[in-house]
Amino acid sequence: MDIIEKLAQEFKLKRSQVENTVQLIDDGNTIPFIARYRKEVTGALSDVTLRDLDERLTYLRNLEKRKEEIIHLIEEQGKLTDELKAEILKAEVLQRVEDLYKPYKQKKSTRASKAKEKGLEPLALIIYAQETETGAIQKLAESFVDPDKGVTDTAEAIQGAMDIIAEMIADDPELTAAVREKTQRAGQISSEAADPSESTVYDLYYEFSEGISKIPDHRVLAINRGEKEKKLKVKVIAPVDEIHKDMHDFVITNEKSIFTELLNEVIEDSYKRLMAPSIEREMRNMLTERAEKEAVKVFAKNTEKLLMVPPVKNANIISIDPGYRTGCKVAVLNETGKLLAYTTIYPTKPKEDIAGTEKTLLKIIEKYNSNVIVIGNGTASRETESVIANFIKKNKLDVSYTIVNEAGASVYSASKVATEEYPDLDVTTRGAMSIGRRLQDPLAELVKISPKHIGVGQYQHDINQGLLDSALTNVVEDCVNRVGVDLNTASPSLLSYIAGINAGIAKNIVAYREENGRFGDRKELKKVAKLGEKTFNQCAGFMRISEGKNPLDSTSVHPESYEAAERMLQKLGLDKTEIGKDRGRQIEEKIMKLYPTSKKQPKTGGSGLAALAVLLPDETTEKEDLKKSIDKMAEDIGIGVMTLIDIISEIKKPARDPREDAPAVVFRNDVLTFEDLKVDMELMGTVRNVVDFGAFIDIGVKNDGLVHVSQISDKFIKHPMDAVSVGDTVKVRIMNIDYEKQKVSLTMKL
Repeated sequence: MDIIEKLAQEFKLKRSQVENTVQLIDDGNTIPFIARYRKEVTGALSDVTLRDLDERLTYLRNLEKRKEEIIHLIEEQGKLTDELKAEILKAEVLQRVEDLYKPYKQKKSTRASKAKEKGLEPLALIIYAQETETGAIQKLAESFVDPDKGVTDTAEAIQGAMDIIAEMIADDPELTAAVREKTQRAGQISSEAADPSESTVYDLYYEFSEGISKIPDHRVLAINRGEKEKKLKVKVIAPVDEIHKDMHDFVITNEKSIFTELLNEVIEDSYKRLMAPSIEREMRNMLTERAEKEAVKVFAKNTEKLLMVPPVKNANIISIDPGYRTGCKVAVLNETGKLLAYTTIYPTKPKEDIAGTEKTLLKIIEKYNSNVIVIGNGTASRETESVIANFIKKNKLDVSYTIVNEAGASVYSASKVATEEYPDLDVTTRGAMSIGRRLQDPLAELVKISPKHIGVGQYQHDINQGLLDSALTNVVEDCVNRVGVDLNTASPSLLSYIAGINAGIAKNIVAYREENGRFGDRKELKKVAKLGEKTFNQCAGFMRISEGKNPLDSTSVHPESYEAAERMLQKLGLDKTEIGKDRGRQIEEKIMKLYPTSKKQPKTGGSGLAALAVLLPDETTEKEDLKKSIDKMAEDIGIGVMTLIDIISEIKKPARDPREDAPAVVFRNDVLTFEDLKVDMELMGTVRNVVDFGAFIDIGVKNDGLVHVSQISDKFIKHPMDAVSVGDTVKVRIMNIDYEKQKVSLTMKL
C-alpha cells in the first residue's frame, strides 16, 4: 500500500503536504509545533487535522506490519499462494487481514483438529467436493474406520468429517465477511431486565430492541453500563434464516449430491457453534468501540471549550465551596489569584446561620474590595446561591456572582500537586481556592487536574480509559500551546503541557526560576538542565517573557524567525521596542507602499490569502492587494508567506489570547427558585454539558435544564455540537416542568 497516497486521498490533501507532514512527525516534532511553526511545510494544517492524520498514519503502518507478519507465518507453513498473498496485500482494514489468516492460524485443540488427527480430513474433502450423486455415505465412510486411531464406526467417521467441514466453513474469509455484513445490517441489539420487578434507571431498556446499524452511541453506552451493573441482560439477535440461506448458497454447489442434507446440518452447526458467538462478540465490540470513540470525541470537545473559557480579569474574588454539615469553605483571592484570607460560613442546613454568613461576607467585601462571588456547583450549591443572591440584593452591593463547575476540585485539593503548591493549607481551603481561580484563569487552574475528572461528557468512567486519557491529554496540550504561557509565572502543571516539555523539565524550569530569578530572555531556557537544542526549538515559541531583554520574546514569534522579523521591522522603519503599539492599518499600508503591485499580476489566492483574515477580516479587494505585497516582502526577506503574516499579526498584537473570542462568563445578582419557573418563560443560560442527545443548560435553578437535540435548531443537525458548545450563552424557552423530579425541558426554538 502506498500509505502517503492513501492519506492524501482520505484527507483530500496534496501528496507533497502529506509527505512533508509525515517527515516532520517522523523527525520527532510535536503536533503543536508543526501546526504553529511549520505552516509552509504542511500547507497550514490545523492541530486537529494533524492529530487525525498522525493517528491514521499509525494505523496504516501497523496494518502493513501485520500483513508482513501474516505472509511470513503462512509462508512458513508452505501454504502461501500468489493469489492469497495478493489478497492480503490489497486488504485495507486489519479485520480483512485477520479473516484471511484465520484458516492458517494455529488453533488450540478443537473438534476439527482431533478429527484430522484421526485421519478424517480426506473424507471431509470428499463430502465438501459434492461430486458423488449416488450411493450411501456410510459406504464411503467405511474405509476411514480405524479403531487404532479412535474411529470405531462409520457414524463416528462421518461426524468427524462434519466437524472438519464446519471449521472450514467458519474459517472461510469471504463467507465470514458476508455473515458479518448481514448481521450488522439486519441484526438487532436487544436488552431485558435482569429482575423485572426491580425499578432502576434502566427502565427504558427493560424491553428494548434496536437495529445494530441504527442504535445511537449513547444508548450503546447506557446498555453496556446496565449490563455491567447486572441490571440488564443484553444479546445480539441475528437474522438467522437469511444467514442460513446465504451460507447454503455459498456451500452447496451440487443440490443432487448425496451429501446435501448432511451439509445443511453442518451449515447450521458451523454457524451456531463457531460463527455466531464470535460475530456477535464482534458486533458488541464494534458498537462499543464506535460509541467510545464518539464519547471521547464529545468529551474532548467539551473539555476544550471549558479550558478555553476566557479569564475574568480585575476580579477580587470570594470563592465558596458549598456544603451542609461542615459548612461552606471560603477563600478570598486578589485579582492575581493570591490567597488573602480563608474562613468557613454556615448558610445551609443544619445550622442555617444566615446572619453570621452575611456579617462575615460584608467584612470581607469591605476589607478586600471583593467584587465577584464564585460558587462551586456541587452539593448545596443552589441553597448557597439563594443566600448569596438575597445578601447582595438586601445590602444593595455592587457585587455579582457566578456558578463555576467544581468537578475535580476535591481531586486536585488532595493531590500531590496541591500539597507541593500549598503545604500549609488544608484540603478544603485548597478546593475553595481552585474554584475561584477557575474563574480567573480556567486553563491555568484546570491543567492541575486529570482531564477526565473535569466532568463534561457522558459515561466517561465506562469507556476505555487509555483512549480517553490520550485524547484529553492531546486537547489540553493543544489548548495550552494555542494560548502560550508566561515563562516567569507558569506553574509546573501548565509548563508540562508545552510542546517538547515533560513534567521533569517543567520542574527544572521552575527550580531554575526560583534560584536565579526571572528569565530575562528565551535563550536562558537552554541553561536549564536537560534542555537541548531540539527541545528548545519545540517549546521556545510557546514561552512568553513580558518586559524581557528582547521585545520579540513577548510574542509568539519563534526565535528561529527573529532575524527575519528584525529585517521586516527595519524595512518598515520600526523599532522592536514599539511592538504592540496600536497602529491600526499603518503596517499593512507601509507594506503595500514599500512593495507596490501591478494590476496585471495574477491573483494569488490560496491559504495565504485566507490567513490574512487576521489582518484584514472584511475588505476582500484590499486583502488581495495586500497579499501580493506580502508575497513580494516574504521573497525579499527570505521567509514563508504564512510565517510573515503570523509575524505581522504578532507585531501588531503580541501573544493575542484566542480565548478572547469565546463567550463571556454569565454573572448574576439574583436567583430563581424552581417554583419561579413557568412554561413558556424565556431565560438566558450557560451551556454546562453537551452530550449525544442534547445540551444541559444552567438557567439558575438547582438542576440544569435539558434541550433535546431536536429542540436546538430549526435546521436539521446531526449532533448537538453542530450548534452549541460548553460555555455558550444561549436564550431558551421552558417547554415542560416536572416538579416531582425537578426536571426542566427547554427549547432553543424561540
